[in-house]
Amino acid sequence: MLDPEIHDNVELKRYQLPVDGEVAIVTYNLSPPNLMITETLVPQRLEGQGIASRLAKHVLADARARDLLILPVCPFFSAYIKKHPEYADVVHPTYRGILGL
Repeated sequence: MLDPEIHDNVELKRYQLPVDGEVAIVTYNLSPPNLMITETLVPQRLEGQGIASRLAKHVLADARARDLLILPVCPFFSAYIKKHPEYADVVHPTYRGILGL
């Protein structure tokens, strides 16, 4: 399910979630059918609130809805997907092997 507060800023190639006057982001490179996730950044004072996981869930749901395959270059994203193998179908087959899915 998509999170209505998260916006895909296509021009800047990032998903954005405004929280308390700051913005958490997931940066990407899109080359259909591949969506390479390059970085997840949460402002330091917002860490530990599940914001990165919230972004990851949204990005994975969006990729699934758009028939895109995730290339999780970002270490957080790789770790998140390993903990949530239910998203394996959205991950590029090469990365499925790397992550042991």
